[in-house]
Amino acid sequence: MRVCIVYDCLFPWTIGGAERWYRALAERLAADGHQVTYLTMTQWEEGSPPEIAGVTIVPVAPRAALYEDGKRRIAPPLRFGIGILLHLARHGRTYDVVHLCSFPYFALLAAGLLRPLHGYRIICDWFEIWSRDYWRDYLGRLGWVGATIQWMCARVRQRAHVFSRLHEGRLRALGLNGTIDYLPGLAQMPPHAEPLAAKDPPTILYAGRMIEEKRISLLVDAIAIARRSAPRIQAVLFGNGPDRPRIEARIAKHGLTDSIALPGFVEGDVLEQAMRQALCIVQPSEREGYGLVVVEASARGVPAIVATAPDNAAVELVEPGRNGFIADPPTAQALADALLAALGAGDALRTSTVDWYADNAERLSVESSLRAVSVSYSG
Repeated sequence: MRVCIVYDCLFPWTIGGAERWYRALAERLAADGHQVTYLTMTQWEEGSPPEIAGVTIVPVAPRAALYEDGKRRIAPPLRFGIGILLHLARHGRTYDVVHLCSFPYFALLAAGLLRPLHGYRIICDWFEIWSRDYWRDYLGRLGWVGATIQWMCARVRQRAHVFSRLHEGRLRALGLNGTIDYLPGLAQMPPHAEPLAAKDPPTILYAGRMIEEKRISLLVDAIAIARRSAPRIQAVLFGNGPDRPRIEARIAKHGLTDSIALPGFVEGDVLEQAMRQALCIVQPSEREGYGLVVVEASARGVPAIVATAPDNAAVELVEPGRNGFIADPPTAQALADALLAALGAGDALRTSTVDWYADNAERLSVESSLRAVSVSYSG
């Protein structure tokens, strides 16, 4: 089958869950004997084009910074959408399937516009569906524009993949024009490893971008509360971003500069060792399309703490008391209570976290979703 994969980023030039998914998908389809073309933006240095065995990589838009102040810029997705439109106008008949991501939306609209002319099928991955309230918070008075474009994308005839029940429900509510497959597996599952004991003093870990919606300042407040009962608790907050100055100020306000470290982004082996020895990982985000870090931590016997929010699908991956806790309501006090519960549960919680991972590893593995996608191509 002749397959066109469309995504504006390519792993490892850009690193993220979706990037890993499309790289794995391209490699899997090529290994299965399909003819695969990957349309993307230029991210590599001139004269050093990327190579993936069995995959033709075609840049359809120039290199550009995708984010500004923690938010996606509008110009790069527009240029990418135009590049997809021009490419499919010329080459659309050479593809049986165009497989893309709903976001950035303009590529899906371009593929939908030309589908009647060329006859290819559209398969679309919906990692997230934003609510109208979130669009309003993100774009202000122009939020209705983003919500309308998202709705238009749902009206394109397609076979859709979703990765959480939260976004499955939202996509159905949008009135998707097509069928929906729920694929919960996105994790590159590591081999089983006996969990390490939590280090002493007990250390909380956060890893990710430092942007306002991650609610890291709320975590700092929670640590300050928890230390009233357990003053030896420490934390390491890995990552960087525009919200870092505010986080530093919050740490200083609570007098925690000697207890909370901010090492920035680090090498993978450093993060791996820190995660395995952490008391727990905490992701208090108000928006997570999946929550991959919960699975990655559980594989290492490390419980996870997440917080409720209308746009947070990560709560679907936490079974309270078994592989972590859910802060509900999402307050500093509730997070502090969850931290103290993880501390009090000790090694028993690490053992039950390993058991939870063993029960869910196959279901949540990216391999299980790749197999399901292969089936969907023949459907």
